[in-house]
Parts: sequence; structure tokens; C-alpha cells
Amino acid sequence: MKRLFLFPLYAASLLLMLPVFISCDDDNDSDTDETREKTFAAIVQQYVNHTIIPTYQSLADESIDLYDALVALKGNKTNANVQLAADKWIKARDYWELSEAFLFGPASDFGIDPHIDTWPLAKDELDAELNNAQHIESMSGEDGDVWAGETLGHALLGFHGIEYILFENGRAKDVAKILDKELIYAVAVAGDLRNQCFRLEASWAGIDEVTEEKNAKLEDLEVSVTVGSGRYSYGEDMLNAGKAGSTKISYADACETIIEGCITIADEVGAMKIGNPYTGEDVNYIESPYSYNSKVDFTGNIKSIENAYLGGADANKRGASISDYIKTVDSGLDTRIKNAINNAIAKIEAIPYPFAENFTSAKAGEAMEACNDLAGILGEAKGALNK
Repeated sequence: MKRLFLFPLYAASLLLMLPVFISCDDDNDSDTDETREKTFAAIVQQYVNHTIIPTYQSLADESIDLYDALVALKGNKTNANVQLAADKWIKARDYWELSEAFLFGPASDFGIDPHIDTWPLAKDELDAELNNAQHIESMSGEDGDVWAGETLGHALLGFHGIEYILFENGRAKDVAKILDKELIYAVAVAGDLRNQCFRLEASWAGIDEVTEEKNAKLEDLEVSVTVGSGRYSYGEDMLNAGKAGSTKISYADACETIIEGCITIADEVGAMKIGNPYTGEDVNYIESPYSYNSKVDFTGNIKSIENAYLGGADANKRGASISDYIKTVDSGLDTRIKNAINNAIAKIEAIPYPFAENFTSAKAGEAMEACNDLAGILGEAKGALNK
């Protein structure tokens, strides 16, 4: 009798306490979500300010040097000036490849990626352009860069058109092999490349955060550098995640975008840049074939993943990172990701040089698999962000 009497009282007390327990659980979940968002906010801030913006700033600065070197070569045709322009091409190219883990945003929205980095070069179309006296005259004018950007197709613009003029079989061409009209074309295309690089930097950093030279050029071109022509630069869009006007609903959403960018380029390097020629699907799909810069391109792409994942383009200035967060929820996965990055780089570097002549080697196949594996492991990281 006593026990029967006590049970209803005990049950009733549990019911009274239940809302308290639920309320505490809700509070704990809320605290956890808030803590995660603060962690992710720090990661996003580091990523925007210390990975994306410095990379695009360096790319824009090097694109100026490349343009200036080509102008100098056009005015004074010497082998020394060809070599200088070729060196500047390689340096600018390096920064572009180091940006490919974040091809989302303006590189994609404004069509800048295909505009400056389409290959293979449309060689027959280029020959026709070089033999079109009226077009050469247009390219030689004061606004030749604008004319080229608005008139020439993607397969005639950007890095690879310039590469074709400057390089042959992996070396700077003998100046005697470079025609005056080819330099007119190269200068115009380099000017357009520079303009696109300015736009990338301004789109992330903000138009008021670039140099007067870059700002003035972009104002002359009258191009948008904000998300959806709104008030936010792409950097501000990520930094203001969860606020009115941002396309990112949360900092967690922004971090997923970071990982997705890494997955995309890892997959592209493995399945397409290496995979297309290696498997025979497209033996002409060889990046940077005239400079023999393919392996450097591929390695730069994987290093762009490393910079994004580890929290900075400069290893000495790295801070809050996705790696730090993954380490707290799955340290084994963090180690596997770092190992996969290092393995992909090592396998790419092991491909016999030049890739353009060794794309069917077994080492190329191993590099393809290593990049594909990296893409898969990064997919696990995306899931771990929700833990």
C-alpha cells in the first residue's frame, strides 16, 4: 500500500521536473551552437583576411609586373626581355594556381576563371586573329586591353595565349621567333588579364581597399565588384554571415563553402587535369603545355587546399583554421587530411617531367588517385563540421 502510494507521487514529481530538464538541454544546445558559431567566425575571418585577400593581392600585383614586362619586350626585343617576361608569367601563374581552392565567388560569378584560364589554346583561331590587320590595330590601341577582353573568346585570352607567345618546349622562346604582331596581341591580353586580377582582389577586399591604380582601372571598366551588385564585397559577405544582406546563413555555412572549394579543386586536378590525358579521355587537355608548367600548376592547386585548410597563405601567419576545429571533433580525420594533402603533392612531384610528354606514366596514374583520395577525405571533413 505504501509503495503504491509513493509511486504516483514520484511520477508526479518527475513530470514537474521534466520541463526543467528539457529547458536545460535546450540551453546546452543553444550554448553549443553559439560556441561553434564563434569558432567558425574566427576561422572565416582568418580565411578571408589571411588566405584569400593576400593571394589575390599578390596575383594582381604580379599581373602588373607581367604586363609591364611585355610592354618592355615589345619596345625592346631582346632575349633578356623575353626571359624576364617568361619569369613574370610563371610568378603570376603561381599565385593564380594558389587561388584555385576558392574559385567560388567572383571567379565563378563574373566568369573570370574561364576568361583567364581556358585551355587548350584555340591555335587556329589565334592564327586567324594574328593575320587580321584590323584586329591587330585594335589591340595596339590605347584601349587594346579592353578590346581584347570584350572581343576575343576565352580560348584566346588569359594565361595560355601569353604562354604560347613566350614559351616553346618549356623554355623562353628565342626573340627571333616572336613576331611584332604577336607581342601586340600578348600585351593586349596581358592588360586584360591584369584587369581581371584587379577585379578579383577588389571583389574580395572591397574597392576602397585596393591601390589607386587598381581602383581607377576598375572604375574605367565600370564593372561590379560586389555580391549581386549589392553593398557587400565577397569578403564582407562571408564575414557578415548570418546577418541581413549576406548570402551565408551562418558561419557554419561559410565554412562548408571553404571545404567545398577544396573538394572541387582536388577533384578537378585528379579527375580532369591529370585524369583526362592519363586515361585517354582527352589527350589534348594539358594545362600549360608550352611552358611545361603543368606539375607546378597541379602542386599549386593542392597547396591552395593546404592554405585554406590550415588557415593562411603564409605559413608563419596562420591562425584559426578548419584543421583546428576538425582536430577537436576527430583528430584522426585531421591527420588523414594533412597526410592526404602531403601525399597528393608528393605523387604529383613524382610524375616524370614534363607532364606534357609523360601524362600516360604510371606515376601520373598514382597522382590522379592521390588527388581523388584527397577529395574523398575532404568530403568527410564537410560532414565533421556539423559535429
